[in-house]
Amino acid sequence: MRRYDLDLLRYLQVLVEEESVSAAARRMQVSEPAMSRQLAKLRKVFADPILVQSGRRMTASSFAINILTRVQDTVRAADSLVETQALADLANMAPRFTIRANDLIVSSLGLPLLRTLRQGCPKCEIVFAPEVDDPASDPLRYNSIDLYIGATMDALKPEIRRQTLFRDIMHGLVRQGHPILAQPVTPQSMVLYEYISVSRRGRARGPIDWALRDHHGLERRIAMVVPTYHAMVESMCHTDLILPLPGIVLDHISMEALGLTTFEFPLSLPRIESFQAWHPRQDTDPVHRWLRETLFQVSKQVFAGKTPGP
Repeated sequence: MRRYDLDLLRYLQVLVEEESVSAAARRMQVSEPAMSRQLAKLRKVFADPILVQSGRRMTASSFAINILTRVQDTVRAADSLVETQALADLANMAPRFTIRANDLIVSSLGLPLLRTLRQGCPKCEIVFAPEVDDPASDPLRYNSIDLYIGATMDALKPEIRRQTLFRDIMHGLVRQGHPILAQPVTPQSMVLYEYISVSRRGRARGPIDWALRDHHGLERRIAMVVPTYHAMVESMCHTDLILPLPGIVLDHISMEALGLTTFEFPLSLPRIESFQAWHPRQDTDPVHRWLRETLFQVSKQVFAGKTPGP
């Protein structure tokens, strides 16, 4: 049984999980020829094809499927052997953590997270990757990002792990003296004014529109769509437009200095749930788990009172 080592078992695990040489190569960050050589070695060691052609794609052999759970358990158990030593050596490490998040999360969590991480790992570095339209599942699977911080509506592949960081609600941001404030805000008074929508994908409609339509038979008018929450804040004192914003944005705005105020929407709206997400292969990685746990604790402190998840 000296014909293979732990690294070969890692290749076996990824090949069977992906059922694709090219996808396995991307995930392990090696070339396709290198992954093909590992597959050839595995076939020789186990006297089994491991992956077999099925039409235009490959599928795992019956043997490979049957041993996958044991291979996964073996790799996890081996990784856990070095966990204590890895965490003990944090002070001497210089990890670079890549986190994909929107500008709102970066402005709220960036510095508190870095300060807290550097208490245990002074040489660590954080890279905040920009939000893009593509789902975060593939960057997580292929190791181009370590963590993704997203919101309820983001679609991720079923295997991606997630943990709720906080929950929040939307408010209406308007200038002081806005006419909508002359009377209690109602769904009927809401639709008398035009709105600014925030969407990096350029989508104008969302939960506010669905609640108005489904429960009140009303429709609001969207005058502008902007890509980020902070894009129009400082200009709101010069317009009667209404800008819906989550509470965590309002926490970082000098309302009085900017001549702004807020109101609560008289609608039954779903709470905004923010979460951190990662690939399951990182579950037992000690440094990655330390990163996740630190982020969760920092989120609880920064967003205190916004009902963090379990």
